Amino acid sequence: MIEHPAYPVEPWAVRETELHLDALAQSESVFALSNGHLGLRGNLDEGEPNGLPGTYLAGLYETRPLPYAEGGYGYPEDGQSIVNVTNGKIIRLLVEDEPFDVRYGNLQSHERVLDLRAGVLRRSVVWTSPTGRQVKISSTRLVSFTQRAVAMIEYVVEPVEGEFPVVVQSELVANETTPVASKDPRAAAALAEPLASEMYDAEGLRAVMVHRTKASGLRMASAIDHLVDGPDGTTTATHAFPDVARIEVVTKVAPGKPLRIRKVIAYGWSGQRSGPALRDQVSAALAAAKHTGWDGLIAEQTTFMDGYWDRSDVEIEGDPELQQAIRFAMWHTLQAGARGEQRAIAAKGLTGPGYDGHTFWDTEMFVLPVLTYTAPHAAADALRWRHQTLELAQERARDLGLKGATFPWRTIQGQECSSYWPAGTAAFHINADIARAVTRYQWARDDPEFERTTGAELLIETARMWRSLGHHDSAGRFRIDGVTGPDEYSAVADNNIYTNLMAQLNLNAAADIVARHPKRAAELGADAEEAAGWRDAAAKMTIPYNELLEVHEQAEGFTEHELWDFAACSDEHYPLLLNYPYFDLYRKQVVKQADLVLALFECGHAFSDSEKGRDFEYYERLCVRDSSLSACCQSIVAAEVGHMDLAYDYFAEAALMDLDDLEHNTKDGVHIASLAGTWLAAVAGFGGMRDHFGKLSFRPRLPDALTLLRFRLMFRERSLLVEVDREHARYQLRRGEPLTIEHHGEEITVTTDEQLEREIPTLRPRGKPTQPPGRAPARRRPQPHWHPTEL
Repeated sequence: MIEHPAYPVEPWAVRETELHLDALAQSESVFALSNGHLGLRGNLDEGEPNGLPGTYLAGLYETRPLPYAEGGYGYPEDGQSIVNVTNGKIIRLLVEDEPFDVRYGNLQSHERVLDLRAGVLRRSVVWTSPTGRQVKISSTRLVSFTQRAVAMIEYVVEPVEGEFPVVVQSELVANETTPVASKDPRAAAALAEPLASEMYDAEGLRAVMVHRTKASGLRMASAIDHLVDGPDGTTTATHAFPDVARIEVVTKVAPGKPLRIRKVIAYGWSGQRSGPALRDQVSAALAAAKHTGWDGLIAEQTTFMDGYWDRSDVEIEGDPELQQAIRFAMWHTLQAGARGEQRAIAAKGLTGPGYDGHTFWDTEMFVLPVLTYTAPHAAADALRWRHQTLELAQERARDLGLKGATFPWRTIQGQECSSYWPAGTAAFHINADIARAVTRYQWARDDPEFERTTGAELLIETARMWRSLGHHDSAGRFRIDGVTGPDEYSAVADNNIYTNLMAQLNLNAAADIVARHPKRAAELGADAEEAAGWRDAAAKMTIPYNELLEVHEQAEGFTEHELWDFAACSDEHYPLLLNYPYFDLYRKQVVKQADLVLALFECGHAFSDSEKGRDFEYYERLCVRDSSLSACCQSIVAAEVGHMDLAYDYFAEAALMDLDDLEHNTKDGVHIASLAGTWLAAVAGFGGMRDHFGKLSFRPRLPDALTLLRFRLMFRERSLLVEVDREHARYQLRRGEPLTIEHHGEEITVTTDEQLEREIPTLRPRGKPTQPPGRAPARRRPQPHWHPTEL
């Protein structure tokens, strides 16, 4: 998309200067607005045409049976799919008696702008109706970060010349028709009319509807209200039906006498509260938003975004397109969880129905690191949601014959929803991923209450699972057999190195919690003896290594497998999972996405520098990147081991995943983890940041294409500014007490008083690694100048 001339490069906006219907679904995802609780796809105001209509509430789902040709013990019985709830975005316009539709008449200009500073979506249109009436239409849409149940739209209609009648129909619509999902497992299951009406009412300029999902029994309410400012003689009427509520505004407009409508939309849902209670809840949300007013909501949104960018902005010099892309990425990462407030952060956020709206391990390993250092309250809320589902995870562990808790591979509410065991339940590493997110948050925030309550129980229960899942062999080594790591092309393997190293961290962290909080541990039935067993398992963890090749094995015996015949694969064979049987993939040396390479980053303390270099180069030639999660990981480790141009290419791939629709499925929602990975690639890759065991260290280095990297992050109530150029790195605290960090192994203390500058060591040259034929990242060639259109 962004390569099209209709999408100019700008530092603080994503602008579309022409409407292209063939890319409508993709643009709806790119222009989606959310706050982590409520999400609106970037559909056109008039509702049609659309690529994929969508309005979502975090955690609201419908259940559906999971089909099996042959059932088995422990198989999940029900799936969960996010629901497209009542659509309050629709504002239809009739000029005289002609409906405004971009497919008819003459669309003279059409522009949409996602303003990353203000946190709003703007649209401006000049359209001539089939009868020759020319009209200017503008709208501004926001989903509030400060009033999380509320969205608001300002809609303005004005003739270019002449006076004529117009009718505006503002609607609230349930059970919209959505396209049939593809056979691609990454797409969503289709749900036909999932909402049953329970009550509806309309009065004045206000309407409210209450629905309930037919199978899961979750109740939701939606409401709209309006402020109308029009020429003299403007009239209104209201209608309500079980699945449609409509407010009609009729007037005559003339140049200088526009019709301005400000529409407030409110949502709420619950699995327990009554219909009248939810009706009153959304009515109250409407009242609060109207009291704040349009200007007030805009001001609140601007203040919220100013605070976010002040503490978290990443600046890049040398590649304007990637500057735009990283801010776009950070915007969507923030949107995904800012006001989730103990709901799951889905793989697509609330931008589309891809993956059925499920959350995966992506959240803890890609999204939460970013939120921990830029919006820590959101990271804590996401972990509190995991904690809320702990009883379900404990029940799942019992079903599997394990102790402690086994968290689901994919879910919305907390139950396992993966019907494919090898790439679902067998991916036990998600439990260690959650534990890693807990320790990262605690190290970065030093939040005693969180550690004592939420953190302690998550760490202890996951450690119990690992101790029961693994075993000591005859040589005393601790083994974890029959599991799947991040690479889903190598399933049900023994001693996956990422899984084992992450479990090792989990076990030690849980033992540390028992030592620090013995009273709380006793409440959870844990004591020093049990903790000693965890430490013993961690100390004797099996770490597969091929002595002959001098590389670590992704899993035990992996390097002995037959090599995949990459030469026989052309572009149309990718992704391999859609073109080859899993049985064949599992037996070969082929890697879907970074697995061992992710371990080199997350568990870097376990590898020497020389081992990292050899391991990266070995697995680089096997990785086909059939997952959007891979490029950012490869960028980070490529930068660490000295392949700076390659790191830059992978950084661009992660950053442009959705803006360029590289996976050809942005229509189903943006890739939140890859977008979050863009921040990781910049900060942990080129900035060289690591947070192992609670201490910040930096080994920054830039590729030749970039001249400057500047980023901010929050750490233990401090705001740290890091600036990197080709030869030097500079560190300074913007706020907070002095902080001790490391620069390329040198310990330094940064303060607010002065900026510390250190040289960047000279890079030792390395041979260029290879990738599977046709799977190398696109060579990055930055554009040298900004487009003249800027906010």
